[in-house]
Amino acid sequence: MRLPEVWGARPEELAADHPCDGYFTGRTTSLFRAVTVRADRPTVFRWLCQLRVAPYSYDFVDNAGRRSPRDLTPGLDHLESGQPFMRIFTLVDFTYDRDVTLVLTDPAGRRMFGELAVTYAVRPNESAKSGEEETRLLVKLVLPEARHPAAWVRQSLLGWGDLVMMRAQLRNLARLAERTTRSRAQAPAAR
Repeated sequence: MRLPEVWGARPEELAADHPCDGYFTGRTTSLFRAVTVRADRPTVFRWLCQLRVAPYSYDFVDNAGRRSPRDLTPGLDHLESGQPFMRIFTLVDFTYDRDVTLVLTDPAGRRMFGELAVTYAVRPNESAKSGEEETRLLVKLVLPEARHPAAWVRQSLLGWGDLVMMRAQLRNLARLAERTTRSRAQAPAAR
């Protein structure tokens, strides 16, 4: 696989099973995006919970110009199925410090992008140097196979558009998780 289907994901990540795999019957199309984050899994997962309130990609495009929060919002880590994420998705499955799975439920979003399910997963980076704590932040999107030319064109455009937006999103989340980790390391010890 190559762009736009895969960006940053490793072969073993492409082969792994993810919760979003079970949301559609029949043939599907998959898109993968991944980054390495110099932070522990709970910190990276906590930043994923921030997607409940903002997309963290290009705010002027997909957040009506409002800046995605740069600090953790208290309470967003209390997850329940059915909660909205990024205004157009709904949380359907999660495992704390491991993954969240969303489905596109917004009617306008479904008209524009079609049906899709997405899993954001945090996994230990098996390639990290000894003594370094790193996390792989992986996203897998699954779409039902396009059955007519218009759907195929839409999915092709979605692949490229998603690549641009999600690349920014994952890099922003990684940067913020790394900043949180540095802040904790520099904080004076509690007395």
